Amino acid sequence: MLRWHQRGNGCVSFSDLVMTKTIEDVLGPTGYYEKHGDAAVLLIHGLTGTPAEMRPIAKRLTKQGFSIMAPALAGHCREAIDLRRSKWQDWYTSIEQAFEALKAEHPQVFVAGLSIGALLAIKLAAEKGERVAGLGLMSSTFFYDGWNMPRLKRKLLLPVVLHSPLRYFLHWDETPPYGIKCERTRAMVHAVLENRDAQATEKVGIFRTSAVTIHESNRFIKVAKAALPHVKSPSLIVHSTEDDTASLRNAHFVAKRLGTRQIETFFVDDTYHVVTLDKRRDDIARRMAEFFKKHAGAVASA
Repeated sequence: MLRWHQRGNGCVSFSDLVMTKTIEDVLGPTGYYEKHGDAAVLLIHGLTGTPAEMRPIAKRLTKQGFSIMAPALAGHCREAIDLRRSKWQDWYTSIEQAFEALKAEHPQVFVAGLSIGALLAIKLAAEKGERVAGLGLMSSTFFYDGWNMPRLKRKLLLPVVLHSPLRYFLHWDETPPYGIKCERTRAMVHAVLENRDAQATEKVGIFRTSAVTIHESNRFIKVAKAALPHVKSPSLIVHSTEDDTASLRNAHFVAKRLGTRQIETFFVDDTYHVVTLDKRRDDIARRMAEFFKKHAGAVASA
């Protein structure tokens, strides 16, 4: 089912009308939607990830009265070749369509993303303006400079690969700790990968990433950097002090360049990059719910 919505105000012309897909249309192969309240949160998983990595945060937000939606990014949760063929524009389009579908059902929509998902949230907020009620930016990744990212590989070898035909032939295998400090959760991920589970990409994502996809993510990072000053939505920046993939430099970079003055930060320890699955996930979900409730109330009373 398709609906029509109007962009902007004023007289309606055919060019002003954009087809909006329903929530069911945009969830993707493994996405989910749960309706609990008028205010909703769009949850965006990370690059090579899956909506499943957002499930712990989603559960706690629903307990706080929020409706939640976690779609699969284009190219994800299927075969590795699907991700390799996808472009950043595909990832963003899937999120834009998800936002419009959710906005058609809920008067207030907050957006929370993990890693590259946070960058997709930034671009969305820059494009949609005040229609995005607020942002939750977890483990924002503008620089791959965490303690588990080899400096030689990052500074010398990777640029050579990404900017040459070699990117069509090489890939990067993610190894432990998989961005997760919790030993139990890490062991579960490792077991799925070791057992070559047929549904591994749906459960834990893709752990062999083509250099083509890494190159595409770098292209999108440039786009997200340019979008930062145009973000006017209230923003909560969440980052681990022990992030193995993206250091705290990323959080400070975002805080300094966001266009909004309504910025709060929540720095946590005892967790690595995938904060939605790690030891401090409950604390993060609680803090995010408080932040969203505050700004939902501010809009409602305005």
